[in-house]
Amino acid sequence: MLLQPVDYFLVVWFVLAAASTLYVGIDQYRNNPEPVVMKWGFILVTLYMGPLGLLLYVLADKEPRPGEHEDFTKPLWKQGVGSTIHCVAGDATGIILAAVITAMLGLPMWIDLIVEYLAGFAFGLFIFQSLFMKSMMGGTYWENVRKSFLPEFISMNFMMAGMAPVMSFLMMGRDMRAMEPTELLFWGVMSIGVIAGFALAYPANVWLVARGLKHGLMTERSKTEALAQSTRHQHAMTETHGTGKPSHEQHSSHAAESQAAAKPEHAGHASHDANKASAHHGGHQMSSDATTAQVAALGAVSLLALAIGMIAPANWLNMTLSARDVGGAIMPPGMIMDRDTPADAMRDMAAANPRLVTASFGLDAKGDQELPFRMENGVKVFELKPSVVKWTILPGVTVDAYAYNGQIPGPRIHIKQGDRIRVNVINDLPEETTVHWHGMILPNQMDGPAEITQKPIEPGGSYSYEFAATQHGTYFYHPHAKPDRTQALGLYGALIIDPANPADEVAADHDYVIQLQEWLKREGLTYPSMPMDGGMPNYFTINGKAYPATDTIHMKVGETLKVRFIGTNNGFIHPMHIHGGPFEVVARDGETMPASARFLADTINVGPGQRYDVIWKAQRPGKWLIHCHIPHHTTNNNVEQKGGGGLMTVIDVQ
Repeated sequence: MLLQPVDYFLVVWFVLAAASTLYVGIDQYRNNPEPVVMKWGFILVTLYMGPLGLLLYVLADKEPRPGEHEDFTKPLWKQGVGSTIHCVAGDATGIILAAVITAMLGLPMWIDLIVEYLAGFAFGLFIFQSLFMKSMMGGTYWENVRKSFLPEFISMNFMMAGMAPVMSFLMMGRDMRAMEPTELLFWGVMSIGVIAGFALAYPANVWLVARGLKHGLMTERSKTEALAQSTRHQHAMTETHGTGKPSHEQHSSHAAESQAAAKPEHAGHASHDANKASAHHGGHQMSSDATTAQVAALGAVSLLALAIGMIAPANWLNMTLSARDVGGAIMPPGMIMDRDTPADAMRDMAAANPRLVTASFGLDAKGDQELPFRMENGVKVFELKPSVVKWTILPGVTVDAYAYNGQIPGPRIHIKQGDRIRVNVINDLPEETTVHWHGMILPNQMDGPAEITQKPIEPGGSYSYEFAATQHGTYFYHPHAKPDRTQALGLYGALIIDPANPADEVAADHDYVIQLQEWLKREGLTYPSMPMDGGMPNYFTINGKAYPATDTIHMKVGETLKVRFIGTNNGFIHPMHIHGGPFEVVARDGETMPASARFLADTINVGPGQRYDVIWKAQRPGKWLIHCHIPHHTTNNNVEQKGGGGLMTVIDVQ
């Protein structure tokens, strides 16, 4: 599933990378006269760098016309490209393989970088430089290891100095899917890292080639190709001589080229200056004019660049975390993450995973529907199953949410004082949960706090809560394991307990429950809203819907309405106001107030966890609002629709 706009870009990028790699591979083996090791170098680098690798191949290495590869690749900047290609192909391959393995093993990022460096250096030195180049360099394998060590060390240092910060900042940025090898984003970050490493290593490789310390681009022709090239040169010389144009120097040059082309199978450019290279058994041995001071200075600078690239990210990022710690979490825009941010905070703030959605519900789906029960030996048995769903809060606006029984709010548990109930909870969430019965007097082991009164219910697990309802009034249930995340994503529901004595109920003509909630949806993903940087909500709902999708309450003049405000809101206080006259506050936090303590108001602050029962009388016909008196909370993503939004509902009095 493609979750973010960058995923679509990556699909296009990797399609282009595949097409570019296919072209380079076919053209290399059909047309381009160079050693196999360079063919594979360009193929691998094009695979990693996509169209940029193709561009480098065409501009610096692809033979433009038959017989011109030697002259075409002579410029120093092209030789530097060839040297860097060879460096990147080996080093990046080792780095990428190590990154995949360390991610699968769950190693922290700082160890990951060290392993990647060692793997990249070993792969580049022992495989690409010393083994694959052995036939051209001559000598024994270990002689080549010794000769290649210093230039490979310098190249690798610059390569990793470019890749390390790119991988660190992008992998441990907002979208931590970049740490998972199973995600496209991981490979996208690797591609960017290789490009950065190439750019940083290129200047050093130009100097190394110019001083005869590294190979650049090379030409390899079979004897048949060499003879054909000689024939072409002789033919060109004859035609030109017939016109009277060529000079003696030109004739000598063509003759020398023809003679050279006819003898060896390898004709190469070990460095920019031909005097720095000599053939040895058809190979490319090199001699260098670089001084010890020059090499030492370049090596020291490469080490400094490596140290900065490897260590500096730890000033801003928590490098002790691994892919296993953060689990591909995507952080909300604007969340402050620094070197002290723990993995638990990242997981709690992360977006709900759309890939785990088990059901989708449209605008007509309603929450707070009364939960059915069955009787077992005098006990009312209820079933609750939290899961991940897609829930519509407005036309065209859905959230990825956690829901009890596919409802937001969860189904209403409506019982009577004195009832004994059992609630079987089956956890279908990707994380642990419990259920707390807010405000209820019950046995301690039934209270729900994870790790305090019970072990959390693990994904796929179950737990049964059983108690007798000794109170009556307005209550609610919600998780007490990671409640700042799971309640914010939709896990809450009303628990309404009728009094054993009907006379204890403050009666009204209509009874309406209002459960408040805040939501944070950005860039197509839903995050738990919290009063912190990056967690501020942009949608607000009453009973799972935002105005104008909220209910309309129908009444007649003279009738009364009991509104049960339930503070299922996760982290914000909502001053709830009713138009058309004051209401009487008759109960608070489930406790009915004595008549002498009741009071009139038109606004009541409903904080998280609080409940207020109020009685409002319809005194005039018309459409009267119930709404939060914080104007931002009556908008949808900062926009009003049909006169408002968010925490608004209408009482239509006839």
